[in-house]
Amino acid sequence: MFLHDLFRPEYIKIDLESEDKDEAFEEMIDHFCHASNLNIRDDFLKALWERESKMSTGIQKGIAIPHGISPYIKKSYGVLGISSKGIDYDALDGEPVYLLFMFLAPINENEQHLRILKQLSGLLQNPQFYIDLQTQKDAQSAYKIICKYENIVIALDK
Repeated sequence: MFLHDLFRPEYIKIDLESEDKDEAFEEMIDHFCHASNLNIRDDFLKALWERESKMSTGIQKGIAIPHGISPYIKKSYGVLGISSKGIDYDALDGEPVYLLFMFLAPINENEQHLRILKQLSGLLQNPQFYIDLQTQKDAQSAYKIICKYENIVIALDK
């Protein structure tokens, strides 16, 4: 699975209004459920909080990757949230989060779940990706940034 298949334009929320992690999770999941016409809000929230209770997914300066698994879905779904003002996230470094790569994977797809985390980690190694993504003003341009950097990583792996 490619990240551009997971974080499609309709699942990208620019200018998150949330001020903390709770609000951000709800705002992003509400956006996703509205865009996808899937009624998995409560399951998505539960899966995220189960994972978050183990350790914060605010893992890198300004970046969080909240994720979880669910027995109620058959494929992975993702939502990207971009905040211009920062979100109080209880991140490991104590700093606000500006980019949230949120995803939910099927319970029986552990390999795919880990592959998504690895792919995100690969993109986030490039500081320019973070800078370019954070400056986007609409979902379509943010999606193009994901595609651009994902293609760079794919080309380098060949």
